[in-house]
Amino acid sequence: MPRETIQAKKERVQAIIDGLRATYPGAHCELNYGSPLQLLIATILSAQCTDKQVNIVTADLFKKYRSANAFADADLDELMNDVRRIGFFRNKAKNIKACCLKLIERHGGNVPRTMEELIALNGVGRKTANVVLGNAFDINIGVVVDTHVGRLARRMGVTRHVDPVKVEKDLMKLVPPEHWTMLSHWLIWHGRRRCSARKPECDTCEIKPLCSRVGIK
Repeated sequence: MPRETIQAKKERVQAIIDGLRATYPGAHCELNYGSPLQLLIATILSAQCTDKQVNIVTADLFKKYRSANAFADADLDELMNDVRRIGFFRNKAKNIKACCLKLIERHGGNVPRTMEELIALNGVGRKTANVVLGNAFDINIGVVVDTHVGRLARRMGVTRHVDPVKVEKDLMKLVPPEHWTMLSHWLIWHGRRRCSARKPECDTCEIKPLCSRVGIK
């Protein structure tokens, strides 16, 4: 089978986007938050942890700590205890406290709106920054590549890379910027609801004809 051209891949990816958007019209970030700060904290906590578990913890956490100052002034041991149901809770509590101290010192307690300023905060990498920028501020700087996004992008033949940064670069070349934030949500929803790692429901998949498993190799 001939190699897929870049233009053909762009057209296929656009068709995938159209199919996913029609399938999941209500797709959204599944972390619960009411402000950019809450989304930042929730995303830091979500590393190697399910959104469901994070939402359970933050339901009480956000009632107790209502500002960057509150997190910065928190007793570290107490904060650790508040998030102890989360994996790696000790390091995450330390990062949250240090992150909020920097928010106060550098940004008046507000969450910044640039990639450079966000990744300078403790516990914040490019993925977390993309989540905050795209969902809290509607700023499309990049694509959030989590386990689901990377796995589906490879399965669909959109990328061959495993490294999230390289996967993101491939997606950014193929997907219009206005879809970068929502692309992650559509792929994550599809990965959780239809295209699981172990038992993908290929026979009933809404975008089956566009997937590399049955189409372009």
